[in-house]
Amino acid sequence: MFHWGKWKKRMGANSSSKRPVFDEKEDVNFDHFQILRAIGKGSFGKVCIVQKRDTEKMYAMKYMNKQQCIERDEVRNVFRELEILQEIEHVFLVNLWYSFQDEEDMFMVVDLLLGGDLRYHLQQSVQFSEDAVKLYLCEMTLALDYLQNQHIIHRDVKPDNILLDEQGHAHLTDFNIATIIKDGERATALAGTKPYMAPEIFQSFVSGGTGYAYEVDWWSLGVTIFEVLRGWRPYDIHASNSVESLMQLFSTVSVQYSPAWPKDLVSLLRKLLTVNPEHRFSSLSDMQTSPYLADFNWDAVYEKKMEAGFVPNKGRLHCDPTFELEEMILESRPLHKKKKRLAKNRSRDNSKDSQSENDYLQECLDVVQQEFMIFNREKLKRRPEEGQPEEAGGDDASGDGDGEAGDGEAEGGATDDDAPEPEPDPEPEPESSSKRSMCGSVCSSPGSC
Repeated sequence: MFHWGKWKKRMGANSSSKRPVFDEKEDVNFDHFQILRAIGKGSFGKVCIVQKRDTEKMYAMKYMNKQQCIERDEVRNVFRELEILQEIEHVFLVNLWYSFQDEEDMFMVVDLLLGGDLRYHLQQSVQFSEDAVKLYLCEMTLALDYLQNQHIIHRDVKPDNILLDEQGHAHLTDFNIATIIKDGERATALAGTKPYMAPEIFQSFVSGGTGYAYEVDWWSLGVTIFEVLRGWRPYDIHASNSVESLMQLFSTVSVQYSPAWPKDLVSLLRKLLTVNPEHRFSSLSDMQTSPYLADFNWDAVYEKKMEAGFVPNKGRLHCDPTFELEEMILESRPLHKKKKRLAKNRSRDNSKDSQSENDYLQECLDVVQQEFMIFNREKLKRRPEEGQPEEAGGDDASGDGDGEAGDGEAEGGATDDDAPEPEPDPEPEPESSSKRSMCGSVCSSPGSC
């Protein structure tokens, strides 16, 4: 069995006593990190544990292959996630620290949470106590309230996207399909993971209408809390269900609550799982009025002073061990061989005709290179201390604003039923540059959809 604590000590003992010093004016890049091990993967990104060489701080690093993102039309999702993550920071979110790129990949370096996601623990047959889940409910309430104040709909709240730290506190991750709405706007896209999607999302897709807003995240929270407590979801919904059948289901099927649950808990879940969003609990103030949460000290929750009811075993990594084997054995472009591979590619590129074998792909890669947003939260935090003006948005490289466990994107064993519903593409905006017009569908700015 892999013993995480022993491994961390061994890594510390083997590290050089003299830390490298990097030029503060230089952008953070791949060479600034030591790759330690793979911990997860999603539909088009992978996650590994890394250590920053100069500070020796540990992070999770998600990396996404540019060519695959272009081929799957996922670049705009990556850019939107970056746009959102650069502007937010909260104690119960998985926060972005750095973003950078090289010829092959786009990278996001985020908080490292070693406690695993709730999906992983459900699959390990963990029986969560009511007190443990009650704290998750409060912590996610504070996270959603913060996002709502930032005009953000997450759209994919589910056990897979709630990660635990080593003390057992919950953090929301994966802004892959999040969107921003302002000034009374409404979202309309069919986006999310079907078993957790609110009825009004399907209604908007079927019959148009006014769309939906922040209330959809609170429905998803209700489904998640029900599932973590009981082991199954309140509605028997799968990825194969048609949207029309789901509309019928919500209007005819009643949720069956456990008779062993306290009445106040059932009452709160009913408020979260109210089909009509106008009557649904969908704010911190709503939640604070619930008798079930009346005895909670919300300041203590925010400061993580409430003892968690479930603390993950600190002696092991809470993820599928096959991720590391796949990276070492099956991966055609393993991360630990990147430096040699890129050097060889650069040498080969310099020796052949500059005309690309695939002009369209190369044009798109050029656009991604130009539009990708570089970010360094560490530098932003230093600026006020140094008396320098703080700049919004980080170390800028122009762009538009993707993910799961370990950080933003490992899918800790999610089933096909939990695969996110693809989001319809918005109309590409007109572009003045010939490169942009060529790759408009790849790199178009996503509006509120």
